[in-house]
Amino acid sequence: MWAVSTVTMLVLAGILPDFQIQSADGDSATRIAVTAALGAGAFGLLSALVWPLLVRALLLVPALVLGLLVFFLNGSLLLVALRINPSGHGEAAPETAVVVAAVMSAVASATGGALAVRDDDAYRRRLYRLADRRRTAELTGPGPLSPGTVFLQLDGVGHDVLLDAVERGLMPTVAAWLGKGDRARPTHRLTLWRTDWSSQTGASQLGILHGSNHDVPAFRWYEKESREVMVCNRPASAAELQRRAIRRTGDGGLLTVDGASRGNLFSGGADQLALVLSVAARRGRENRSRAGYFAYFSDPANAVRTAMSFVADVGREVGESTSGRLKKQRPRVKRGGLYPFIRAFATVVERDVVVTAVAGDMLAGRAAVYADLVGYDEVAHHSGPRSRDAEKVLERMDRSLALIAKVAEHAPRMYRIVILSDHGQSPGETFRGRYGLALGELVRAGCGLPVPRKARRTHSGAEARAAVRAALHRPVEEGGEQHRPSRRSEPIVLASGNLGLVSFPDVSHRMSREEIDERHPALLSTLANHPGIGFVLVKSEKHGGLVLGAHGAEIPVDELDKNPGPLADFGPAAAAAVRRTHSFPHAADVMVNSWYDPDEGEVLAFEEQIGSHGGLGGAQGEPFLISPLAFSAPVEDGRELVGAEQLHRVLRRWLRESVGPQVPLEARRDQRAA
Repeated sequence: MWAVSTVTMLVLAGILPDFQIQSADGDSATRIAVTAALGAGAFGLLSALVWPLLVRALLLVPALVLGLLVFFLNGSLLLVALRINPSGHGEAAPETAVVVAAVMSAVASATGGALAVRDDDAYRRRLYRLADRRRTAELTGPGPLSPGTVFLQLDGVGHDVLLDAVERGLMPTVAAWLGKGDRARPTHRLTLWRTDWSSQTGASQLGILHGSNHDVPAFRWYEKESREVMVCNRPASAAELQRRAIRRTGDGGLLTVDGASRGNLFSGGADQLALVLSVAARRGRENRSRAGYFAYFSDPANAVRTAMSFVADVGREVGESTSGRLKKQRPRVKRGGLYPFIRAFATVVERDVVVTAVAGDMLAGRAAVYADLVGYDEVAHHSGPRSRDAEKVLERMDRSLALIAKVAEHAPRMYRIVILSDHGQSPGETFRGRYGLALGELVRAGCGLPVPRKARRTHSGAEARAAVRAALHRPVEEGGEQHRPSRRSEPIVLASGNLGLVSFPDVSHRMSREEIDERHPALLSTLANHPGIGFVLVKSEKHGGLVLGAHGAEIPVDELDKNPGPLADFGPAAAAAVRRTHSFPHAADVMVNSWYDPDEGEVLAFEEQIGSHGGLGGAQGEPFLISPLAFSAPVEDGRELVGAEQLHRVLRRWLRESVGPQVPLEARRDQRAA
C-alpha cells in the first residue's frame, strides 16, 4: 500500500504543475523517491489517526455538506503531511492538494481491495474496522450466542419485478438463495404479501417496524384539528406518526432489543440509528441519527469513491433522459432540475452509507438490523418500474446483498438475512398527461371554482363545468363569479401516487356525502363518472360509508364483499382495505382512487410519475418477502399475508425464534472451517 501510494505521488508530481516534491535546484532520483515515500507515509498515518477524529467532530453536519468537506479536509491533511516531511521539499497549492489527496485515497482504496480479494483474513480486518472492537471482543468470548437477524428492504421492488429480475439473471445472489441457479439448493423462500390501501413506504414501514399504521390514509393528508398537512417523509410528521404508533401499541418497536435502524423513515425502537427520518429533526449531541456516517466517512477513500460514483450516476441520468427525449419515449415525465442529483444521492450516497452501516452492525454483533435501500424506488418513479434504467439499479442492489452476505461470514455471530419490500410500483402515464388537467383542477371545476384556461379547454374540464351548470340549474360564467364559494371553503387536494384526497378545511369534521352534495352538487358525480377515476369513497349519513363509481354505482362499504361494484377489478383484498381506511379518523372527505387496467396492470398517477404507488391497482400492492428456511413459514398454506401490521407480527415471531436454541460459538467456527 505504501509503495503504491509513493508511486502515485511521484506520478502526480510529474503531471501537476502546482505539486512539487523536490527543491527548486533539482534533486537526485533517489532523494525524490525518498521524499515521495515519506510524504505518502505521513499522509497515510494522518488519514488513519487524525481523520476519524475530524469526522466524529463533524457528525452534526448534514450528509451532503460532510461529503463535500471530505475533499477539503483530505487536502488539508496532505498539506500537513508535506509540511512535516523531513526532506522539507514537498509543497502544493491548496486546490491541487485536494486533487492529489482524492486521487491517492482512491488508489489506496482500490489497492487495498485488490490485495484482500483472495485473502479472507485481510478482508475481515478491513471490514472489522467498521465495528465496535470492544463490543465484538465481548461477543466472541466464551458462551453460546443466538443468531442475529438482518432485514433488508428493497424499496419499491414488486414481487413480479423481483421474479423477472431473478429469471433474467440480473440478481444472481437472490437467485442462489431461492435455488434458481445451476445445482443451487434453496436456502430461502419467496412469499408475496399485500399492502394496505395506502401502498407507500410511510404506511408500510410504520406498520412493519412499529406494529401499527392505523390512521395513515396516504403519503400526505390534511388533518383538520391541527390545520396541518402530514407528509410521511417530513421529519416532524414522521416523528409524530412514530409517537402515535408507540402510544397505540404500547411497544417501542421491532428493534428495541439491541437493534439498529438504517436509512428508514422510522426508528423501530432501535438504539443505533443512521439516516432515520423520525429523529432527523433533533438537535444536539444526543442525536445519533448521523452517527452512521462516521463508520463510512472515517475512511477518506470511501468518500472519494462515493463522490466519483455520484458524478457518474448524475451523468448517467442526464444521458438516459436526453436519449429518451430524443427518441420521444412515452410515457415520460420531466427529469431535469435537481432530480439527477436527488437520484444519485439515493442510488449512490445513501446506498453506500447504509450498506456500510449494516456491515458495521453485523461485525459489532447486533441482534437485529433493519435497513432500507431506496435507489430502485426513486429511479422507477421517473424511468418506469421495468425500464432498463431501473434494472441497472437492481443489479447494483444485488451486489450490495452479496457484500452483506460476505460480511456475515466474518461476523461474531450467525446471521439470518431477510429481504423484503414495502410495496411495488404500477406503471402508467400520469392523469395530467392523459387528460390535460390535474386532479386538483378537476375538483375545482366540479366545485364551480375558477381553473386555469388551459385546463378549462380540456374535455374533462368542459364536462365538469357542464355538470356544475346542470346541478345548479343555471349557467356558470367563464370566470366562475356566479358560483364561487368563499376562499376558506376551497378544497385542499393532495396526491399520493394514484390515490387522491380531497378535504374541505372550513368544516371541522369529516363531511358526509349529503353535506358535499348540498354544497357542491356536481363534485361527486363529476369524479365518479370520470374515465380516469376508478372509484370514490365518502362518508354517508345513511350507509356509514359509500363507494361511488361510474354510471351511478353506489355500494355501501359493508356490502362490498357481496357486491364489489367499482372495486371488482382491484382484486379480492380491495374491499377489506377500503373498509379499514374508511374507519380512520383522518380519512379525507373524499378519497379518490385512479382508474386501473387489470390486463395491462396500469394506473394513472395523480403525481408526475410513470411508476407510482400509494393506492390500489396492480403491482404496487404486491411486494415480496424472502425469508430463510430456518424460520417458520410466514403464513399457513393457502392463506395470504395481508397488511404491514400482520407482517410485523411475522417478523416478531422470527426474532423470538432466533433467540431460541442457541448455537455455541465454537461449533459455528467448526462448521465454517468445514
